[in-house]
Amino acid sequence: MTPLLIALGAAVGAPLRFLTDRAVQRRLGAAFPWGTLLVNVAACLVLGTLTALAADGHAGSRVVAVVGPGFCGALSTYSTFTLEALRLTEDGRPLPALLYVVASAGAGLAAVGAGWALGSAF
Repeated sequence: MTPLLIALGAAVGAPLRFLTDRAVQRRLGAAFPWGTLLVNVAACLVLGTLTALAADGHAGSRVVAVVGPGFCGALSTYSTFTLEALRLTEDGRPLPALLYVVASAGAGLAAVGAGWALGSAF
């Protein structure tokens, strides 16, 4: 049952990641990977919230399966993040690559913390 729940969450998260990235690229261009940064930080916020809710007993194992490894796992993308950082570097743009890596890690940590605080407030 759990693999099916994870697949259900992933079936929502993966297309949302793709559509969000394309929408952001249309608005801001593709020179910097804003779309991937956005979906990764959003997934961190959701996962932080979910984890706090689960720790306090407000989210059961089924919800955790659908939203955690399912939705958030498919919404966020470490492989695309690393590929985009490498492409920025290979394109002769090491400073934007470094800023992307630092912003991704920093904003992700901040979002998980904010999500934990939000989830703990319930």
